[in-house]
Amino acid sequence: MRILYLLFPFFLLLVHGAAGSSLGPKNEKQCKREKGFCSLLNCSFPYGIAGKCSRFYFCCKKIWG
Repeated sequence: MRILYLLFPFFLLLVHGAAGSSLGPKNEKQCKREKGFCSLLNCSFPYGIAGKCSRFYFCCKKIWG
């Protein structure tokens, strides 16, 4: 019964992480269509992560202006 107290916060983190995964581009074609580009692991300063292009590539879009 005590294990439930440990599993509940883990479950909440899992659900919270999955909540935003349906938003934003899911592949390279959608990223390009939304005026973004694919970058390995991170985006440089004037750009922010807007979605995923593939497993290790993220869709970067300009966040300022």
